[in-house]
Amino acid sequence: MSQPDRDLLHCFLPMTRAEMVARGWDALDILLITGDAYVDHPSFAAALLGRFLEARGYRVGIIAQPNWRNPESLAVLGAPRLFVGICAGALDSMLNLYTANKKRRTRDAYSPGGRNDLRPRRATIVYTNLARRVFPDTPIVIGGIEASLRRFAHYDYWDDRVRSSILLDSGADLLVYGMGERAILAIARRLSQTKTARALRYIPGTVFVGTERDLPQPARCVWLPSREEIEKDAVKLLEATRLALLHVNPYSRRYLVQADEDRLVIATPPQPPLTTSEFDSLYELPFQRREHWSYREPVPALEPVRWSLTVQRGCYGGCTYCTLGVHQGKVIQSRSIGSILREIESLAAMAAFRGTISDLGGPTANMYGTGGANPEVCRRCRRPSCLFPRICRILRTDARPLLKMLRAVRESPSVRHAFIASGVRYDLALLQGDYLRTLVTHHTGGHLSVAPEHVVEHVLCLMARPPHSVFEKFRAAFHRYASEAGKELYLVPYFISSFPGCTEADMRQLRAYIRRTRLVTHQVQDFIPLPMTMAAAMFYAGRTPEGRPIYVARTIAEKRRQQAYLRAPARVFRGSRPVGRPPDDWG
Repeated sequence: MSQPDRDLLHCFLPMTRAEMVARGWDALDILLITGDAYVDHPSFAAALLGRFLEARGYRVGIIAQPNWRNPESLAVLGAPRLFVGICAGALDSMLNLYTANKKRRTRDAYSPGGRNDLRPRRATIVYTNLARRVFPDTPIVIGGIEASLRRFAHYDYWDDRVRSSILLDSGADLLVYGMGERAILAIARRLSQTKTARALRYIPGTVFVGTERDLPQPARCVWLPSREEIEKDAVKLLEATRLALLHVNPYSRRYLVQADEDRLVIATPPQPPLTTSEFDSLYELPFQRREHWSYREPVPALEPVRWSLTVQRGCYGGCTYCTLGVHQGKVIQSRSIGSILREIESLAAMAAFRGTISDLGGPTANMYGTGGANPEVCRRCRRPSCLFPRICRILRTDARPLLKMLRAVRESPSVRHAFIASGVRYDLALLQGDYLRTLVTHHTGGHLSVAPEHVVEHVLCLMARPPHSVFEKFRAAFHRYASEAGKELYLVPYFISSFPGCTEADMRQLRAYIRRTRLVTHQVQDFIPLPMTMAAAMFYAGRTPEGRPIYVARTIAEKRRQQAYLRAPARVFRGSRPVGRPPDDWG
């Protein structure tokens, strides 16, 4: 083997025996199995958690997209000493594989070459069953977005029924919800002392299966409606979702408990947020920012984020269709400016870096450095959103920390351009003084993504979005600042069709607005009910969170009719004929 090849064996977390041998390892401590390709970049969960554990002295290996038809594909690195960690990937595997019309997607951006046949349906369940066969005596821990959102009984859009907690369906020993760094480290430490899966109970940020004897004192338990109750009465899912969302606050001390036949799904209180120093160190780990050397084709999902920087985590927007706040939490965690600049210098040392940062962001681009002004009040808060129905009076929206960070990045000698590609919360931006002007002048490269989602007020209210007039103020300010800067810039708005409560009459109003403003609707989405969101509960129950009946576009035909209102205007603006049959009243 040539010297460059030997060097490659040390650059990545091991995916092959040769890499283990090159490190002098005879066995792993922890094996991570993921439904995504292994890309050594902090935007990919297996790489992020793997590097995090590696930095704490654990021997970590990765098996990416194993052949689920062959159990032995999981055995190539041998049995790990502590546990097997399983993640379906950056997306729920069903969302990754199927469209809102329940058609198979032709491309998987998280697979080499965009291949769409390298991960199974319900990847967490499939991988866990395989791992149990191959490693019968090894504890199995599931996590990631798929496991996190399916930790309780939930409505599954693709099966059109209520499914049990994925912990029960998979048979894993433990489920980690949320971002998981603290929990997975606690798991590794406990299993270093004792090898029994029972020792994993009561770790904050996890879910386990038990009985009433395993519950803490009654005052610390919140009982969700059981799976059987939800199956009999769809409104019970609204109640279960509301209770679950009330306790996403990381300072909650309550256990959430749900019965499923004779078993109890018990979720411990959330993990506390990372400190600034912990958050800094996480993103300064030695990521290669490229695919594993064994791949012969690029992984499409890498290119948009290769030179991006995560500067904050969390979202307090509380939109009813969004999973970001449910998974990452409401509390904003922001990196220090020094850490961001150090990461930029590490990028500059890479031969492929050309001085352009594609994104300085996170779940929401302009929440960096913001948060509650009174920590004690925030610890007790149970509001699902700090911005809806009105902006919280103690929310600190000051953009000075954000502007200081952006200025420091611009002034870095290693940076030629620093763009913001993450979505901007426009109601927040209007309160942030010079932020929007700075964004337009220095950090927008042609277009800016925003998410008005709709223009009809009752639909926006069901989404927990600000009134349409707020978007109009933002749009006017954006174009005014672009004109002052002498730049030709465009807003790229996201709109949603078929949202619970949205009728075809509402879609006609949205279409009329798009035609009047000549917005090009490149970013349109047909609503998909994602587990553990209030919107999914509304879709299943056909009611608002308060229990009022609403119209729901359930059939594929109904959804396609609503989609057509968004597709047709963009085609007309391009001067071509609409494809397919438009709505009956298309002018």
